Amino acid sequence: MNLQTSNPPASVMLRFKAFLFDYLLIFIYLVLLAALNVLLFPSLQEFFNGSLAVAQFTGFLMVTLPVSLYFIASDSTLFGQSFGKKKMGIWVVNRNGKPLSFLHSAFRTVLKFLPWELSHYLVYRLVYLGDSPVPVGYSMVGGIIYALMFAYLLTALFTKNKQSLYDLMAGTAVIKSAGK
Repeated sequence: MNLQTSNPPASVMLRFKAFLFDYLLIFIYLVLLAALNVLLFPSLQEFFNGSLAVAQFTGFLMVTLPVSLYFIASDSTLFGQSFGKKKMGIWVVNRNGKPLSFLHSAFRTVLKFLPWELSHYLVYRLVYLGDSPVPVGYSMVGGIIYALMFAYLLTALFTKNKQSLYDLMAGTAVIKSAGK
C-alpha cells in the first residue's frame, strides 16, 4: 500500500497500548452486561441454554455487535479515534491518509474481529459437545483462528507501514499524529 501521509506508522506497541485502553471500556461494558443479566434480567440466561443458534445469535447481539459498533463508529469520520487511540495519539486512515468512512471502518472491523467471532463460534460448539470427541472440522476452525491471529500480529510487526493483515486487506493504516 502506498500510504499518502507524512505521519509515521504507529508501532505495534502503541497499537497494543491503545487497545488496552479500549479494552478497559469493553471490560466495563462486559461487567455491566453480566451484572444486568444476573441481577435484573436473569431470564436472558435461558437464551444460552437452548438452541445453539439462539445462543450464538444472542451472544453476537449482546457482545460482538456492540463492541464492533464501538470500533466502527470511533475509527470512522463519525468520531475519528477510539478512546485508546486518542490516548495514544494514533488513528486509522485510508490509502490517502484520510479518516475512514463509516462503511470502510465497518469492513476493517469485520476483518479485525473475524478471529474473535470464529472463536465464539467454536467455544459455543465445544461447550455443547461435552465429553464427546472434537470433530475434525472444529479443530480446523481452531487452526484458522490461530493462523489469523499470528498473521495479524506478524504482518503488523514486519510490514513497512506496520499494517496488520486486516489493514492490508482493507486498505488502511494506523498512523501517529504529528509530534507523537
